[in-house]
Amino acid sequence: MLILGIETSTPRSSVCVCTDAGPLAMASCGRGQAHAEFVTPAIAFCLRHAGAGVGDLDGVAVGLGPGLFTGMRVGIATAQALAHARGLPAVGLASLDVLAFAVRPSDRLVYGVLDARRGELFWASYRHGPDGMHRLTGFQVGPPERLAGEIEARAEDAVCVGDGALAHATLLGSVGAEVGPAAVAHPSAASLGQLALPRFAGGETHAPEDLRPVYVRQPDARISWRNRGALLGGVR
Repeated sequence: MLILGIETSTPRSSVCVCTDAGPLAMASCGRGQAHAEFVTPAIAFCLRHAGAGVGDLDGVAVGLGPGLFTGMRVGIATAQALAHARGLPAVGLASLDVLAFAVRPSDRLVYGVLDARRGELFWASYRHGPDGMHRLTGFQVGPPERLAGEIEARAEDAVCVGDGALAHATLLGSVGAEVGPAAVAHPSAASLGQLALPRFAGGETHAPEDLRPVYVRQPDARISWRNRGALLGGVR
């Protein structure tokens, strides 16, 4: 099974082509490069280096957020357009779930923590079990102090991963949490693909038009949809 993964919910976007055996090709961008300028060329790059074409894909996976509103919408629009044009099934996964998946296995409580801007964080807590990582809470948004208070109140060994955790490492460390390294600070398309593959295999997929961003709060940015139709022919 050949899957395309698109993760654009944070400043470090990535695209990956993967199979059950692992990633075949991946591309990522850092701060300063617009998501819309990155995604389509990255898809072409990954397919080329994987020795595949769009017609070889069996499905498209995409990160749904929470995260940066414009980035989320670019990724979802691209996934919808490509899956619709090729008649492919789609899987949408929460970006915090993808972030936590990357640090499995762990015998500690895991917090996925992303920068939500406006002085706030997005987060959720997870625990690893025999059949994978399980989310224990709903997605939350609030000031770093609220997250720190939650960690302190639970009084368990905890590790926090994500760019939001790195930005507030001193505060989170003061309540006993370990902060994960920069290498796992952003949800990656490679983790997204690995997490999505069992869902494709089990038929737990979505129609492209049913993919929706995960908004923990109301969006304060909007993307222009004038170029959405062009995405259908963006990659051959």
